Formats: sequence, C-alpha cells, structure tokens
Amino acid sequence: MGAIKAKPNIMEINPYIGGEAKIEGINKLVRLASNENALGTSQLAIKACKENLSEIYRYPNGGADKLREALAKKYGLNLANIVCGAGSEELISLIIKAYAGVGDEVLYSYYGFLMYPISAKAVGATPVTAAEHNLTTSVDEILGKVNSKTKLIFIANPNNPTGSFIAKPEIKRLIDNIPEDILLIIDEAYAEFALAEKGYNSTIDMVDDYNNLCVLRTFSKIYGLAGLRVGWGYFPAHVTDVLHRVRGPFNVNSMAQIAAMAALSDDEFIEKSIAHNKKWLQYLVNELKDMGVKTCPSAGNFLLARFGKNAEEIRLKLRKNGIFIRQMGAYSLPEYLRITVGLEDENKALCSFLAKIIKP
Repeated sequence: MGAIKAKPNIMEINPYIGGEAKIEGINKLVRLASNENALGTSQLAIKACKENLSEIYRYPNGGADKLREALAKKYGLNLANIVCGAGSEELISLIIKAYAGVGDEVLYSYYGFLMYPISAKAVGATPVTAAEHNLTTSVDEILGKVNSKTKLIFIANPNNPTGSFIAKPEIKRLIDNIPEDILLIIDEAYAEFALAEKGYNSTIDMVDDYNNLCVLRTFSKIYGLAGLRVGWGYFPAHVTDVLHRVRGPFNVNSMAQIAAMAALSDDEFIEKSIAHNKKWLQYLVNELKDMGVKTCPSAGNFLLARFGKNAEEIRLKLRKNGIFIRQMGAYSLPEYLRITVGLEDENKALCSFLAKIIKP
C-alpha cells in the first residue's frame, strides 16, 4: 500500500530544529544555544505551580482570563484586546492561518525568525524576505516588497538571531506607509531585555491607534517559562475576535497560566535578570573581541558572533566538551554562531574553551 501523502506545501517545509540540550555520556552541560534566561525562572512561579499541582486534572480557563487581567493591569492595556497562546509562536501560526493562504504573501526581514516562513508554507502562502542593512531590518526594503499579494508583515524587534532592532519612529513610518488591509505584526519576544537599551521602545502603546498593528510578547525569555509555553499578544478588536475563533479552546495550560501570573508579579527577578544580562553580555563581547571575533550589537540575551569559515568546526569542538551554542546555517549565516548569555561559570567556561580553540 502506498503512503498517504501530505499536501505538497507541507513537504516543502524544513522543520524547525531547536538548540541541543543533551549529549550521551556528558552530565555537566553548558547550554547556551536556546536564549533561555540564565537565572532560570522566578521562585514565585515555581511555588505557585507546586501549590496548584493537585488541580491539574481540571481543564484550564479557556480564555486565560486571570492572566489577561494581570497583563492588562501591568501594562495599562485593554483587557478585551489581549489574547494568550501556547508560546508566541502559536499566535504567529494562528495569525497566518487566519489571514493568509494560497496566492498570498507573508513578508519578513531576511534574517527574521524561522517560524514566519514555516507557518506561511504550512497554509500554502508564499514567504517573502526583504533585504537587511547591516543585519538590521530595513523599512525601505520592506516597503519595496509590499504588493497586492502581501497580507502580513512580521518584524521581530529586537530580532533573533541578529540582536538588532529598529527604533519606534521607523515602525511608525512603516505602518503609515502600508495599506490598511495589511497586518503588521511586531514580535517583541526580547522586549524586556531590550528596554534597557538606548533607543529601544516597545510599540505596544501604538496598537490602539491603528487598525492593522499587532504586538506579540512571550514568557519564554526573561520570565524563564520556556518549558510551559505561554505567550500573549495585543491586537485590534477585529483581530482578537478572529483569533478567539481559530485558537484551541484550552490552548494555554493551567500550570502555564499560574506560573505566568506569578512571574509577572516578580519585579525583583526581572531586575536581577536584566542586570545579569547586561554585565555578562558585555563580558562576552570583550572576551570575544580579545580573541579577534567580531560580534553584532545585541539588545537581547544573546550574541551573534562571526567566526568565519570554521564556525561549524568550532561549534562541534565546543560540543565535544559539553558546551552548546547555536549554528546559524538555517538563517543563511553559516559563518556565524549565536551564543546565549549564561551564568558566570558557564560564560567563563565557554570563553576558556574558545580561547584554546581559536588561539591554541
């Protein structure tokens, strides 16, 4: 019997591969490949989960109502315009599922998050890239790619894997110059880290002024809840209505909601995370510079570093010693490696091994 075939557009997708997490035979690992918070997660979030474990037999609140209330209060937003998802990538896929299909185009910057083209191809839409300038999103290049087929534009700001961002006035210029029937989605997964950077501002306060602007956030990065999969977005009312129609009825699990609410209240943990990241990001920049390795300015909790034609060889040598950093070939950056900011001993171990490899 012949195998049942999936739709052709599905078979064109190169699956997303996350950062490595284990090596057989090595117990002590330095995991700097997935942009996780070096400090872990809030103890308040862990405590809240433990206290509610006996309730996991019950279905979660379908609308994540209490979490949405907490988000609305925290950021001064309209509760009705917040939608939660199983990570921000679920919201990415839901938006594309709802608004794009065969014959439509989904536009994003050349080194943007891989889930944009993957989700576009999954619905038969065509992913289209706009060139970047100095590894940074270019509004002019994006505007030059807009046409009658364009349905959605995704901008990761700050961007993963480059760490670069564009200023708020540039985003305003972009949305002011695209047709109102094109949705612009600003993916702010690393916003909490970036707010410490000069020149960066969130665009979440602009959503109420535009009928075609959406902003996504996540609890996977600074809040350290990557394993629970919880994200959220702020949308115009008509988009919110659509997303509630296409999302699963219980798409955010109960532990994710409980942990997210607790993490959201832990300002001390966020402040510590920002301070740690600022200190050790600069440490990595300085150490790599001393080794002759150029790094890209980053507003996230990671660095994109150029190692040249030996990048993959260097990554594999680190891997043999239990140190994971991220290869960038899938992003068309084969000479680069992405390094997550880790704990003090992890950052120092990485730099020590790198120095032996680069300057034996």
